[in-house]
Amino acid sequence: MELGLSDKVVIITGGSRGIGKAIAKAFAVEGSKVVIGARNEENLRKAAEAIGGDVLPVSVDLTSWEGVNKLVNTTLEKFGRIDVLVNNAGAAPGDTLETMDEERFIEGGLKLKLLGYMRCTKAVIPQMRKQGGGRIINVIGNDGNRYPYWEFGATLINAACIAMVKALAQQYGRENILINAVNPGPVKTERWDWLVQRFAEDWGTDFESANFYAIKSIPLERLCTPEEVANLVLFLASDKASFINGAVINIDGSQVKPLMIAPFILREKLKK
Repeated sequence: MELGLSDKVVIITGGSRGIGKAIAKAFAVEGSKVVIGARNEENLRKAAEAIGGDVLPVSVDLTSWEGVNKLVNTTLEKFGRIDVLVNNAGAAPGDTLETMDEERFIEGGLKLKLLGYMRCTKAVIPQMRKQGGGRIINVIGNDGNRYPYWEFGATLINAACIAMVKALAQQYGRENILINAVNPGPVKTERWDWLVQRFAEDWGTDFESANFYAIKSIPLERLCTPEEVANLVLFLASDKASFINGAVINIDGSQVKPLMIAPFILREKLKK
């Protein structure tokens, strides 16, 4: 299928690794001009070399307006336009209400993800309006509409990000700026083992058991790949998705979140 993304200018935040890097590579393969933004300059350089094609790495801190403006202005100076923004940087911590680390919640979830998505969106709107339209795709996460209490921080931040998409899609759709959300479930990235280890510690079990039940909570009984998320993002950025606005699309294999913790809850009940 011809997606018509050749020569489109695309900004991807958090583009140096994981899902963001896979999205950047997919756009580059389509012939897009890709700008990847993240904090670590060395990781960005390596990612750009690995991706190939027309990729511009920009080292920025997206927790500040200074970083956001640098990313947008550098893109405009180099390419003169912005056709697609993919918000992907940031991750809220899991944990329960009582165990959540507030500092990590504020830094990774509130400042980088929620406020970062808001600021990047606000920063590209004037240019997209001038061009007569554009696409904004927020990579969020299925905690935002599955509501797992043991991933409380992510539930709060991701639900807010979904609400942002729904509200802004109504406002800017009339200007042909289409705004949508992609909600991955468990994805096989560099971060997965760390997440499983945290889950295992929270529920007092070993890594193997935590990993087993996390995967068993997905009817497909496997993790999503970063490339599968990238394919969905590319479709939403293309002309084939010209009437999709305000959509929140789960890409989680129809995960049943409670199955992740059911064995551990049963274990505790049997002890009583």
